[in-house]
Amino acid sequence: MKNTAELTKRLGVDIDTETLRLALTHRSYAYEQGGIPTNERLEFLGDSVLGLSVTDALYRDNPGLSEGELAKRRSAVVSTKALAGVARSLDLGNYVLLGQGEKLTNGRDKASILADTMEAVIGAAYLSHGIETARAMVMRLIGPLLRDSAVLGEGTDWKTRIQETAAARRLGLIDYQVDGTGPDHARTFTARLVIGGVDYGSGCGHSKKEAEQAAAAESWRLLAEAPGADAGPEAAGGSSADRA
Repeated sequence: MKNTAELTKRLGVDIDTETLRLALTHRSYAYEQGGIPTNERLEFLGDSVLGLSVTDALYRDNPGLSEGELAKRRSAVVSTKALAGVARSLDLGNYVLLGQGEKLTNGRDKASILADTMEAVIGAAYLSHGIETARAMVMRLIGPLLRDSAVLGEGTDWKTRIQETAAARRLGLIDYQVDGTGPDHARTFTARLVIGGVDYGSGCGHSKKEAEQAAAAESWRLLAEAPGADAGPEAAGGSSADRA
């Protein structure tokens, strides 16, 4: 395993070697090693610590928000996409123990693997030092997302928002035009949203769904910024996107 000294420095928590190694052990590697323990139990634990930490911060810092709005913001911050982004900032993918198949299919940058490993590392911090240290690490690494409007916007189902706005304004039929490039294991998709024959926003993603959501989000912002426009309720109030 790659020397983890730099990783623990970035985490700001000195997790013991055995527990950290377990947190970094993906099931694909465990299978190839004859069925050694995986990081899935630590992921389960870390998910709870993460949820409690984020929920507590949202509750204390936003006394005026409804239960529904708090839930939407929490969903955005603990989403696979958001956690994978934090993991990438830590270069976590280069420390994950992966099987050969995952290595060959760019597993080190796969959002689901990065997000799950991030939760496992949180679980490892909790086991090593307890709830307060683990919560402090969560707030240091993930807390800033609670004030990031772009991340909070991920809690909005932009495709539904665009559909509602287009219908209310009678803009015409919605058409997502999607193109994919790159090899099958590392494909990138670009979506362009056309409404009533008029081009609006575009967006990219690692899946068609992600690219379409990005295009819808950009289109909604363009509609909202148009002179005299009313694109609907504020963006953060949309319906929660599925965690995937």
